[in-house]
Amino acid sequence: MAGGGRTSHVKATLSIHEPPAGDSTTPGGTLKKIAFQFNPAQLEISRSAQWRYTPTVASREAGRPEFLGTDQQSLDLEMFLDCSDKPGDSRVRTAVEALFSCLKVVPSSLPDRPSPPWVILEWGKFSTVRFVAYVRQAAASYTLFDATGEPIRATCRISLEEIPHATAGQNPTSGALSARRVHRVVAGDSLASLAWREYGDATAWRIIAEANDLDDPMRLPPGRELLLPAADELHV
Repeated sequence: MAGGGRTSHVKATLSIHEPPAGDSTTPGGTLKKIAFQFNPAQLEISRSAQWRYTPTVASREAGRPEFLGTDQQSLDLEMFLDCSDKPGDSRVRTAVEALFSCLKVVPSSLPDRPSPPWVILEWGKFSTVRFVAYVRQAAASYTLFDATGEPIRATCRISLEEIPHATAGQNPTSGALSARRVHRVVAGDSLASLAWREYGDATAWRIIAEANDLDDPMRLPPGRELLLPAADELHV
């Protein structure tokens, strides 16, 4: 890195969550986390907008376009998996199976609202790619196997589609911070770990505590929903 700065070693992760109950747009508990062994070399993000053109009879030119709305984001990326240094290791196969499980209905969502898992890609401070999504498509190319036939190297291609998520209301205490998303606490969560995953800065836990009016930030009961302020609002 130019200037003698330190190279970041923050690894991307794909969190796989239970789909929410009812009409909620907040992902449920974490089912599994797939850690990237190697961060993506390239990410392709796309978004489109819908417009309508109404022909004008009295004019040769088209009428004024009408904006109908913005479509959800989509994200395409590759994940490289390798455990060739440990023949017999099942990490590659397990990770691929976890990816493909994101295209199957979660039993707990039956029979009311069948749904596959919801996912969130997290990569340090790169908040642009952090949105609630579903896996639209997954493909895996196995390129190396050990003597027993166990796959020990694979390249996975993943397509994520954003799930529209209602923006939470303003913090009633300060009126200044708005939550970018809502997180449902699971066992093992701490404010410091949430701050690190959300903002890449563990010391930002105080912002989450203030936004949620937490009297005892050391106690986070599983199941509680926390408002997570937008990253660009941390220094408001």
